[in-house]
Amino acid sequence: MPRPNLIFILADDIGYADLGCCGARDAQNRPADVSPRLDRMAAEGLRFTRGYANSAVCSPTRFALITGRWQYRLRGAAEEPLASAHGDKVLGLPPAHPTLPSLLRDAGYATALVGKWHLGYPPHFGPRMSGYESFYGFHAGGADYFAHCDPRGRPDFWENETAIEEDGYLTDLLSRRAVRFIEQQSADRPFLLSLHYSAPHWPWLTRDDRAESQRIGGFGKHTDGGSLETYQRMIHHMDEGIGWVLDALERQGLADDTLVVFTSDNGGERFSNNWPFVGQKMDLLEGGIRVPLVARWPARIAPGGVTDTPNLTMDWTASFLDAAGVAADPDHPLDGRSLLPLFDDPQWNPARDLCWRMKHREQRALVRGRWKYLQVEGIEYLFDVVADPRERANLRDREPGRLAELRSAWQAWDAGLPPVPPEAKVSLVFSRQDLPQASY
Repeated sequence: MPRPNLIFILADDIGYADLGCCGARDAQNRPADVSPRLDRMAAEGLRFTRGYANSAVCSPTRFALITGRWQYRLRGAAEEPLASAHGDKVLGLPPAHPTLPSLLRDAGYATALVGKWHLGYPPHFGPRMSGYESFYGFHAGGADYFAHCDPRGRPDFWENETAIEEDGYLTDLLSRRAVRFIEQQSADRPFLLSLHYSAPHWPWLTRDDRAESQRIGGFGKHTDGGSLETYQRMIHHMDEGIGWVLDALERQGLADDTLVVFTSDNGGERFSNNWPFVGQKMDLLEGGIRVPLVARWPARIAPGGVTDTPNLTMDWTASFLDAAGVAADPDHPLDGRSLLPLFDDPQWNPARDLCWRMKHREQRALVRGRWKYLQVEGIEYLFDVVADPRERANLRDREPGRLAELRSAWQAWDAGLPPVPPEAKVSLVFSRQDLPQASY
């Protein structure tokens, strides 16, 4: 079998049930036809019911994805999210660190990032310093969909290291550039395409909302705007663009030999549907870390599969390298685990622990099978997330032995990683004062 092409599509702040194949509903609580192409992709491939993000906030998950290792091993990932300033020499992905794109590039793959970087600013950090041969997108944690500026109103749209100006809706621009990249590839060289959308991250703007972009001054937190309809149309625009990408693979005769993965960097926020979970972005409740996840690879994955095996974002780094036959750097062994066995047997479910820690509200969590240990602001919880996915029944007093076992496992895991520096910041990118707070 030839080495597959690899496409990793990452949405920003999408909720677990924001896709039709995961239960999306409209404002009248009817099934929402918001993601027909992703729903079709799920039907043609494998859907994961227990896909977890490495973090409940964006940049730490991106550190884990690009390195295949616990994000806590790097200083920049201690920021929740990364809010480094231009010229910051500390907060970012060190260019010398091996990455998924650098390992694949060195093995002969063409590599490109289209969309969001958010792993540190030039001149000290950047996509092309960390393995991507080409870059088209933005550096910050978010971008206005028409003004193409960062949260402070500074222009932030780039082709490689050159600032560019292009008119158009950002989601569509990214989708079209991804299509162009596919069309430009030679048949004798496999490729890695990282397509990292800003959608449906605020500001909540559809293709028809240029005037609204101007009203809010090109960005801002946009807490007085948006609606469920707007939010779902943003997802639909992204879904259309993903359809353009899948169609380009078909036209180029590449669909069968291309592994395409879609997921989110963390759980959803203001307008998201995280059902049946509680919590959202910034929470280690299921709503903050369990995300939609779909994989399609016609040459390897049978259609219509569903798996309940728990997994983390960084497992896809290991999976892509495994699929390409590329070894990890021996000085930077992977913490993620290849999921390729699931392509042959969706019931494959080896015993392992998935772990998290966050400075925000001093949260910690560990998932082992159906059991979840959670601590928030010093209060401990034990949930059976299979029987109780809404995390309402705290079983800590009924299962004290299991509570102690999982607490000890989390502590042992935590002891093997660098501590969170006291100067690390929690920079909430949206106001939660007017949002319903999760009850623990």
